[in-house]
Amino acid sequence: MSGRLQSLAQRRRELLGRSIAQRAALAATAAPLLQKAEALDRILASARRHPVITMLGTAAVVLLASRRVFNLATRVLTLYALIRR
Repeated sequence: MSGRLQSLAQRRRELLGRSIAQRAALAATAAPLLQKAEALDRILASARRHPVITMLGTAAVVLLASRRVFNLATRVLTLYALIRR
């Protein structure tokens, strides 16, 4: 019986080690997604704090809907991201 318990304890240690390694791999894989989600969350939080500005920006995109607006918005967001770092 003691051999069986030792075998089970050894198997448990192996499974725990494998589980820890898998969790670490998942965390490393998910890190870029989490960073993007955090950035999106910051943008949404800013939009919630400034609803009038958000509404005006949305209206500009809807009304103008030109390529220039999207290019300008991309440049502004890139500049903002660079300044934040």
